[in-house]
Amino acid sequence: MDDQNKNLILATALSFIVILVWFVLFPPPEPQVQPEGTRTEQGEVTSATPGTADPVAGAPTSIATNEETRAAAIEDSPRVPIATDRLTGSISLIGGRIDDLSLKDFRVSIEPGAEIVTMLSPAGSTDAYYALYGWAAGAGLDPEAVPGPNTEWTLAEGESLSTETPVTLQWENGAGLTFERRIAVDADYMFTVTQTVTNASGETVSVAPYGIIARHGEPSDSKNFFILHEGVVAMADGELSEIDWDDIPEFEIEAREGVPAQRIENATNGWIGFTDHYWMATLIPDQASPTRLTTKYLPRSDIYQTETVLPTQSVAPEASVSVTTRLFAGAKEWEKIRAYQEDGVDRFVDSIDWGWFFFLTKPIFWLLHELNLLIGNMGIAIIVLTLIIKAILFPLAYKSYVSMAKMKELQPQMEKLKEQAGDDRQKLQQGMMELYKREKVNPAAGCLPILLQIPIFFSLYKVIFVTFELRQAPFFGPFRDLSAPDPTSIFNFFGVLPWGSPEPGTIMALIFIGILPLLLGISMWLQQKLNPAPTDPTQQMVFAWMPWVFMFMLGGFASGLVVYWIANNTITFIQQYTIMRSHGHKPDVFGNIRKGLSRKAKTETK
Repeated sequence: MDDQNKNLILATALSFIVILVWFVLFPPPEPQVQPEGTRTEQGEVTSATPGTADPVAGAPTSIATNEETRAAAIEDSPRVPIATDRLTGSISLIGGRIDDLSLKDFRVSIEPGAEIVTMLSPAGSTDAYYALYGWAAGAGLDPEAVPGPNTEWTLAEGESLSTETPVTLQWENGAGLTFERRIAVDADYMFTVTQTVTNASGETVSVAPYGIIARHGEPSDSKNFFILHEGVVAMADGELSEIDWDDIPEFEIEAREGVPAQRIENATNGWIGFTDHYWMATLIPDQASPTRLTTKYLPRSDIYQTETVLPTQSVAPEASVSVTTRLFAGAKEWEKIRAYQEDGVDRFVDSIDWGWFFFLTKPIFWLLHELNLLIGNMGIAIIVLTLIIKAILFPLAYKSYVSMAKMKELQPQMEKLKEQAGDDRQKLQQGMMELYKREKVNPAAGCLPILLQIPIFFSLYKVIFVTFELRQAPFFGPFRDLSAPDPTSIFNFFGVLPWGSPEPGTIMALIFIGILPLLLGISMWLQQKLNPAPTDPTQQMVFAWMPWVFMFMLGGFASGLVVYWIANNTITFIQQYTIMRSHGHKPDVFGNIRKGLSRKAKTETK
């Protein structure tokens, strides 16, 4: 076997192994199964002195479940409407919770009439998910003297929350303390919550402001993919921390052993919350104020919780104290999150899961995003991005192809060395090395471009799978969501026959592939035909099966990734053909195809 074929086999085998491992670790998304509705009844929550215990033992506890719709859960409490161009929902006066929020710009699917995306839901509904704020009683102050998660507030100012009209909630404890909560919202997804305590009790009181985001149970649509982080995301003093859903319950075990929860004490430039695939709810305290960031799990009620606790405030008689925090609740749109970062939220862009190769995923996403804005079609933007990546790697590709051409020229000398060396492999290797050195040929150069493209491929897959901008991004015709697998199928002859395609994620869908995976296999097959088939039978078999194995393996991946792979193969074919012609070798593509078909026919005849 000559070294050129060895390089080809090595490169192909490496690519196959990488794709196989990737396919096992990161399988295509399975169809989401919607669970039946559940209801979580509200229970009492106690407060404690800040600095000695958690300010809130938990959000409303889950002590029973029954079927009840989200609408019925919303009707259980008096409410203040939320109405902006991008948001709709309401604030519960019980606890003053922001617990009913939907995103008007986004639908749960691309099907006509699909419902808008629900972001937050009240206790009593499926996947209850809400934010609440309050004050923890300091030393010497009765916990009943401060409002809790089940306190009923009154609407003191405003009729509904909009970008132009904030609302103010109020509660008096009957002992001289008046609590106000002013809630405002911007044109996108950021709420500003200002909490004020006015002391007319005649004595100095100590209270600590806190914020909580609570989720009842792990989200039913959590994907649990290794490539995608879902769960808690937090930033403290410039350091990002991520906790997967599966790891959060460990904090309850730690609590039983004396560690109250996962805590970051006296964090500045901090924020904490829950992140899903495309959505996020995050508590953002004053960036300059030292804050305690906490993650905890409440096993009895199956509640996942993140908290921010600000320093204890001392309120003198006839004085008032105000604390302002923010709440992000919405889509992880890169432009919006970056704007909030520029507005002072430290490293907020890192709330998007850029992965291990962040130094590649960030610039790749930025370039893809800008190309999409310029072109107006994400599929075409992916193709143009591929052209740019191939142009950047072209010097390496050129060097690789030239090295392979030189290796081919050295073939007669290498055969002569083999004859001279006989069975002495050490002598053969020494002769080969001297030949390579004399002719200035690097036998490993042919693999370098492929090895360099592996992290780029991973990064692009990460960008396509994780970032919000690829969600439901259309290409053309039936390809209306580049973040989803190819919707076409051989099963119904790509939509011509009067029956539907197999359900995505099933074995049938994997077997009856669509147009894009088929084009992927053909593009890989044509790329092989630039060179004659190797004479070794084992090599012939590997090369013959490789395109079609890749075709089925990648068939269930996101359409955007398959578009990239097809474009990459096509551009590589053109590059290699051009370079080979420039070195005096005219690839006989059609001749190689005929030889391959005739060889197959002879084999079948035998």
